[in-house]
Amino acid sequence: MTRNLFKYALGVLMLSLLPLMQADACSNVIVTKGASKDGSVIISYSADSHQLYGELYHKPAGFFAKGTFLDVVEWDTGKPLGRIPQVRETFNTVGNMNAHQVMITETTYGGRQELYDPDGIMDYGSLIYITLQRARTAREAIDIIVELANEYGYASSGESLSIGDKDEAWIMEIIGKGSKIVNGKNVNKGIVWVATRIPDGYISAHANQARITKIDFKDKKNWLYSKDVVSFAREMGYFEGKDEEFSFCDAYAPIDFGAMRGCEARVWSAFNILGEGMIGDRKAEEYLDYAMGYNKENRLPLYIKPANKVGVKEVADVMRDHYEGSPMDMTVDAGAGGHHTPYRWRPMHFEVNGKEYLNERALATQQTGFWIVCQSRNWLPDEIGGILWFGVDDAATSCLTPCYTSMTRVPECIRTGNGNMITYSPTSLFWVTNRIANFAYMLYDRVAPEVQKVADEWENNAIEEVKEIDQKALDMFAINGKKASKDVIAMVTDYSCNKAQDLFYIWQQLDIYLLVKYMDGNIKIQNEDGSFKDNGNSPAIPAAPSQPGYSEKWKEAVVKDAGDILEVR
Repeated sequence: MTRNLFKYALGVLMLSLLPLMQADACSNVIVTKGASKDGSVIISYSADSHQLYGELYHKPAGFFAKGTFLDVVEWDTGKPLGRIPQVRETFNTVGNMNAHQVMITETTYGGRQELYDPDGIMDYGSLIYITLQRARTAREAIDIIVELANEYGYASSGESLSIGDKDEAWIMEIIGKGSKIVNGKNVNKGIVWVATRIPDGYISAHANQARITKIDFKDKKNWLYSKDVVSFAREMGYFEGKDEEFSFCDAYAPIDFGAMRGCEARVWSAFNILGEGMIGDRKAEEYLDYAMGYNKENRLPLYIKPANKVGVKEVADVMRDHYEGSPMDMTVDAGAGGHHTPYRWRPMHFEVNGKEYLNERALATQQTGFWIVCQSRNWLPDEIGGILWFGVDDAATSCLTPCYTSMTRVPECIRTGNGNMITYSPTSLFWVTNRIANFAYMLYDRVAPEVQKVADEWENNAIEEVKEIDQKALDMFAINGKKASKDVIAMVTDYSCNKAQDLFYIWQQLDIYLLVKYMDGNIKIQNEDGSFKDNGNSPAIPAAPSQPGYSEKWKEAVVKDAGDILEVR
């Protein structure tokens, strides 16, 4: 996702450098049902932007009279783009999933800047959320996206879309065709695109770089594409070879150092974790020269088989990664400060003595607005089959809560309008999560493990609890058949809302606990029950706290910089 980077003027940034330079970048992991522990299709998404507020979007199902129009508003900016005819029926949508268990997420890859259409009506956010209100399957979602973009013009730069339903998972990559005005009309209106189904039993990922290379034009079942996907590239001078040699990303989003290091490295990390050190039949380390931007010929595969079956929790933990244990590990160099902090503030590039350097961009990042793990389960009725596991802010210092996608209202703590990026709300999960995260950034090696322990317990318990809710719903259906649908939806709505509010309360208490324990760089000593030890006279006066100090790397860096001044003599 990009926010205000490339919407109104061409040439503002060199798109060949955009993936590494942009402050706003997203990550998706895709798990097919044959690769998941329970047979569900899973798609994760971190919606990353310094301007994005963490809230759960909800559009109730509706019926509309003929002649009704829908206002299209650019998701990034709120800018009105135009109006389109509304369809007769729309489906309930919760975040990036709908009541039919269809899910759509994205990452922005930018691509060739001349292909942006300044007169388009459908931006990528509108394509996602309007399509979710209309699609019953992943393949139908692809058709609707193409129809909307071609009919009304595409108002964004290049996008990779993850599209899934109860049975299938797809990657779809789209980009506009620019503006070529003939007799007052843009004859290039619309998109060129390609979509491929991820084979069952495999996982995939994308993170702000187009990943589809060669297209299997003979496999009509697993490959979909625009008729002019090759001919338009030839017309624009992007490609000259035979059809079977054509590569979508090489034509429309050529890869460079920035795309590999800032984007593909995150895919490498996800594959490395879920492949347990293997990417396909090769060791993950054999692709490091690609991930680090040194060898673009050693390209990662589009998908791999995971080492073991993958569940919601495993995918959630991948989204918390900071390249730990790899050469890009941000916890080990001097930039990690005295507390092994795996974060670097923007900008992503800096210069020293005329040389340019970079800050890594990991899967977990401070600018996340919200992050989700979408789960579609084909063995359950739609009323309970779809779950959006929803979290706000940085995945590494936050927690997911289950939201059934048939729910008819949104919890207060994540409701749209409860605070925003410039308005603090004491009842907002986003704001209390940010309080904890920003404290953790200062004392990461002390605070972050405590946060993760709470998150692990919450998520593991919620996964088991969801099984109980599912069974209650199935029991209701067994007794009353389809007549139970309304009551089931009411039950899972109450559960989803109450569960999120419970998480909000726990995070409030965690915020207080962490402040009391770690205030001023000290660590108060605790009893076994979690209470703090007093000094033997008054519980208001704590026992002398421990003071572990700083990391050895930090000490060495300080001595190198100012040892002559700080040396004790």
